Amino acid sequence: MSRRVLLVRHPPVAESLRGVCYGSSDVPLADDALTRIREIVAEVLARGPITHLYHSGLARCAAVADAVAAGSGVTPVTDSRLRERCFGDWELRSWDDIHAATGDAMMGMVTAPGTWRPPGGETTFELRDRVLACYANFPASGTIVAVTHGGPMAALLG
Repeated sequence: MSRRVLLVRHPPVAESLRGVCYGSSDVPLADDALTRIREIVAEVLARGPITHLYHSGLARCAAVADAVAAGSGVTPVTDSRLRERCFGDWELRSWDDIHAATGDAMMGMVTAPGTWRPPGGETTFELRDRVLACYANFPASGTIVAVTHGGPMAALLG
């Protein structure tokens, strides 16, 4: 049997968090989350039988994984390596406030991915390395669903 990995991003977070750096913080989903979760689950289950189900452990991913589990019968496994990037001291601050305080420093995520980090956070390469380590530990065969975030998905697809 071959291995197929389906990457699933959580639905949007609460409107009050628009423009806020929330990264690895556990924040609430948007008001229409239940509808969006049903849509995601229907799409995932339509792709065929699932053999393994992982999620980041943050509530916005756990809600999706629990719904997929209910529809598939597969027990979800929490793996914190699938969490979004840790932005450290920037967490739960507005991006505008961060930019006002640091200028273009946040471009270091792109221009110096191996060394630049937000205060108390992680580098782009640290994010990449932990996500790739998680991926390397996925089973060698089956259909694996990983409910995660934009950063980890970009790291895996990059």
